[in-house]
Amino acid sequence: MRLPVLLAVLVVLAGCGGAVGPDGPTAAPTATSTSSPPPAHSGFADPATDRLGWEAGYWYDEPLPVNATDGLDASERAAVVGRTMARIERLRGLEFESAVPVEVVDREAYLADGTVTATAFEEVVWEALLLVGEDRSVAATFAAFYGASVQGSYVPSEDRIVVVSDSARPTLDRRTLAHELTHALQDQHFEAVFGRRNRTGTRDERLGWRGLIEGDAGYVEDRYEKRCGAEWSCLPRPTSGPGASLDGNGGVHVAVYQPYSDGPAFVHRLRERGGWEAVNAAYAAPPTSSAAVIHPARYPDWEPTAVRVPDRSASDWRRFGRSPPGTTVGEASLFATLWANGGTEPFHRRRASRPHRTYNYTHPVTTGWVGDRLVPYRNGTATGYVLRTEWVTTGDAAAFAVAYRDLLRTRRGAERRAGDVLVVPAGPYADAYRVTRNGTTVTITNAPTVGALDAVHRRPAD
Repeated sequence: MRLPVLLAVLVVLAGCGGAVGPDGPTAAPTATSTSSPPPAHSGFADPATDRLGWEAGYWYDEPLPVNATDGLDASERAAVVGRTMARIERLRGLEFESAVPVEVVDREAYLADGTVTATAFEEVVWEALLLVGEDRSVAATFAAFYGASVQGSYVPSEDRIVVVSDSARPTLDRRTLAHELTHALQDQHFEAVFGRRNRTGTRDERLGWRGLIEGDAGYVEDRYEKRCGAEWSCLPRPTSGPGASLDGNGGVHVAVYQPYSDGPAFVHRLRERGGWEAVNAAYAAPPTSSAAVIHPARYPDWEPTAVRVPDRSASDWRRFGRSPPGTTVGEASLFATLWANGGTEPFHRRRASRPHRTYNYTHPVTTGWVGDRLVPYRNGTATGYVLRTEWVTTGDAAAFAVAYRDLLRTRRGAERRAGDVLVVPAGPYADAYRVTRNGTTVTITNAPTVGALDAVHRRPAD
């Protein structure tokens, strides 16, 4: 299984220290319950034709004679998967069109079957975000991160689910299974948009798209979990599970996790507006930016500003061969940059501000974002970049410029040079930086040396 940095599979990630729901960590039941409230249908007999809330011979509220303490054999697993599919149909209001193979593997086997790849372009992007420095490879960083935090995956191209188990006897985590089966349901009903959007667009467009995809799955997962023990009998959750490794990867986690955090709250807002019909309709016009998911009131009428970076480089510095050049990193990625480099109060992201939201990505320094463009350059093995950002007001732009210069000085040890230039003399981000503001525009130019700044992006003639 190939796990590129720009994911072609849909994974469910653990939060820091484990999966976290809208009301905090969920404790696992100590025993399997087989009692259920009265069914909303006449017994548990199979219907004459397929029904919403019935799949593979199981009703959504049907008790199962399954004991998960010693793992699940093939027949028990099939029963759990069938009932979970029926429950997702009941919650989501959509019928599964076909069965989905589910495989349970231990973490070692999952990692042995996967590779993480990253391009030279992506190396510059993550360096520009001050999240993966020149002392580390992006591919190795993400391999360590995914290795610790992936709980399961759905591979659209193969129409199959893999659930990762950390117990000695592989078991199914009910939340992970519900999440990934929702991805399969999405693929069966919205395949035309589902597959295409995952492979195209800027980084920020993909985060917006994933906010809908992961938000839908996370919202269903949350609603599933709330019914366990109250309305439904559910298998106990594993007593231990993966947690995202924060050994130097905290900023990467914050950057990657945003769709999982804000997406369920975004979908909840859509459903409050117009029911599941509004959520279904969003697949034809997904959010185009992480900002629309962070601030769901903006969707669908708000669009980010298109930002261009004119090529003012010297002849020996060239852009990467992409059309249009560069990418857009977006509000969520810039928040991660600030958080990872001391630009926000450490516990800010822990203060979730709305239902179904895990972390708080709304911050005064980044809320005024309306657009950006990051264009990497290279000269042989040397690299540089231009990051141009647009803001609602001059005050927003000034606040971001001040915060960015401050984090370069306080976290990265930058020294002030003439004008708007700072130099980080040592470490993984040892480079020259020019941070300028013109009205609502902030432009950050990076190069290996002060003398190369104009070669990467010459100042405009005044």
